[in-house]
Amino acid sequence: MNNTEAVVIGAGQAGLSSAYHLRRNGFEPGSGFVVLDHSPGPGGAWQFRWPSLTYGKVHGMHALPGMELTDADPSRPSSEVISAYFDRYERTFDLRVRRPVDVRAVREGPDGRLLVETSDGVWSTRALINATGTWDRPFWPRYPGQETFRGRQLHTAQYPGPEAFAGQRVVVVGGGASGTQHLLEIAPYAAATTWVTRRPPVFREGPFDEDAGRSAVALVEERVRQGLPPRSVVSVTGLPLNDAIRRGLEDGVLDRQPMFDRITPDGVAWSDGRHVEADVILWATGFRAALDHLAPLRLREPGGGFRVDGTRAVADPRVHLVGYGPSASTIGANRAGRAAVRDIRRLLAGELTEPVAA
Repeated sequence: MNNTEAVVIGAGQAGLSSAYHLRRNGFEPGSGFVVLDHSPGPGGAWQFRWPSLTYGKVHGMHALPGMELTDADPSRPSSEVISAYFDRYERTFDLRVRRPVDVRAVREGPDGRLLVETSDGVWSTRALINATGTWDRPFWPRYPGQETFRGRQLHTAQYPGPEAFAGQRVVVVGGGASGTQHLLEIAPYAAATTWVTRRPPVFREGPFDEDAGRSAVALVEERVRQGLPPRSVVSVTGLPLNDAIRRGLEDGVLDRQPMFDRITPDGVAWSDGRHVEADVILWATGFRAALDHLAPLRLREPGGGFRVDGTRAVADPRVHLVGYGPSASTIGANRAGRAAVRDIRRLLAGELTEPVAA
């Protein structure tokens, strides 16, 4: 049994921001806090991004607190740039991330503590910052006939880059940023592309200023306050109408079709009789929060989400969800890490009430 004051699960933007603020508030690695990360190396989910997603194509990457990301080559893969940045950050602030460590479950422990069961032993802690993000839970919709398709199906999480689709007929499913980026990359290589989405895409013109950002965050925050699962980012922000998107609309690559009704052995079909032949179906359908390890604490609400006030789980003030809901952006994760640590200090000082063990 390992004892500590706070456990941080995940070493992406949210986890590293939280660890930084713990360090600044006097928590020492080991006895004061520990960061557990299941990835093989630094970089969070960024280390798994496809090579064609260069740093220059990344939108809204905000620096971690205390260290700017400077002089990054925009032509380098974002996976390399950000992994190197996170690695330097961990070493500079002596965060001592333990990896690879798989967190299997978080349970109620004795004396009001939590037990974090992992592949590297059990940690007993007074507070928990969950910063596991979404990358490990790609969402695969289910449609009639899906199992009959003779071609290849893959998710954004498995996207290898555009060259892998040379000469193939590709159906891209999803109206978010990933779906449009995939289409624009694949189209010059593929024999044909088809774009389908459940709802018509909403394109946003002009800058996404602070007022727009606050409005988007408020919409997400209201859902998590009600215990509902957070919606996708693009559902509240829309798609930025940049030069690449405009070209895609003009040349027909981004000619959106409504969602098909079924999948056939050689393509997709609509109830009105239309059929498109396909070799590949690429599901750019997003991700869900990776929170199954928290199931023993029974924090999930009837609406399917976790009710959160700021970052604190309403059902258990020992648990903070950083990078969830309104703090899912990179700048939001930085602010949320600071807020979570402030609340944890109050908790450990006895100013917040821990739940009574059943």
